[in-house]
This record gives sequence, C-alpha cells and structure tokens, in this order.
Amino acid sequence: MRIRKAAKARKAEIIDAALHLADELGPERLTTEAVAKAVGLTQPGVFRHFPRKQDLWEAVAAHVGAMVEARWAKARNPAASPLDQIRALIAAQLRLIQSTPAIPAILFSRELHTKNKGLRAAFFGLMSRFHGVIAEQAGRAKAEGELRDDLDPDDLAFLLIGLVQGLAVRWSISGRGFDLSREGARLLEVQLSGLAKEKAAGRGETRP
Repeated sequence: MRIRKAAKARKAEIIDAALHLADELGPERLTTEAVAKAVGLTQPGVFRHFPRKQDLWEAVAAHVGAMVEARWAKARNPAASPLDQIRALIAAQLRLIQSTPAIPAILFSRELHTKNKGLRAAFFGLMSRFHGVIAEQAGRAKAEGELRDDLDPDDLAFLLIGLVQGLAVRWSISGRGFDLSREGARLLEVQLSGLAKEKAAGRGETRP
C-alpha cells in the first residue's frame, strides 16, 4: 500500500529534486516533467503543490535563502575578531556552494537574469544581505585597527563577494577540479594581507 506524503514533505522533496536537476541538467533545461519523474509524480501532481513553474523557482530560492542564512548564523561568533568572522562567513559560503553546486548554476543562469523576476529579486536580496554582513565586520575591523584607515567597508564587502563569485565560476568550469573552500581561504588571505594596517617595525604600533 502506497502511503501519501504530507504536503509539506512532498513540497520539500520537489524542491530538493529541482535543485539536483538544476545542477545536473542546467536551470534552463529544468522542466516540471523532469521534476515529476524524479519524485515519482505526474506533472499535475507537481502543479498541485506549485501551480506555476515560477512558483517552484521561488520556492527553490526561499529554500536556498534559508540554507544560506543558517550557515551565516552558525559561522558568526561575537567573541571572534572581525577579520576572523569574515573568514568564517566566507568559508561558510564556499562550503555551501561546494555542497550545493546548483547555486552558482542558478546565479549565472538565463532563468535568473532574464526570465524570472522573483528568482532574481530573491538572489539579489541574499547578495545584498551578505554584503551587509561582511561590510559590518569590515567596519569593525577598521575601527579596531585591523584594516587600513582609507578602506571603505562597503568596498571590501564587494571585493569579497567578487572573490566568492569568481571562485565559484572557476570551480564550476574547471569541472570542480579543486577544493573550493581551501582555495578560497588561500585567496582570502592574499586579499586581506594587502588591506591590513601595517605594523610599525620593532613596535606594537600600526601605520595607516
């Protein structure tokens, strides 16, 4: 006897299948027919939960957003220095991308950029919140003398978001041929070292 799943569990299953297929097939080739087949439903069965394909994409975006926010919350440690918090946040973001490779596929897809305003707005909102979190820690690091006085915290946040996005693209087109988290940590240190306030030679003082 086949047991009918609760609506919430079925929706979660459909969203997970959509994420998997967005990675496997590409966002542009994702169809409700493919999703239905992956979860053992008919297309009308999928449409009972998501009446439009756009509704499914927006649910995927909300699911990704919840995962991202949870990773940020786990990475944040008020007892850590601002730069260590930045390191932890960037590492969390890269680990999530590595474990959910559909994220960069969606981020750079035609589905997001030209076809689905709701999906685009959701991902832009996530990026804006990530910018705010990084900029906040960069501002603290500057105030505490860890970063140069002439550094704009917003600029650093944009640079680090660019680092994450550029790495995600390189990782993807290389066939995922390197450890994304390890490479990200290495390049983050290169970037931060050029922005840190210099220590005065032989003293504990800093130079601007």
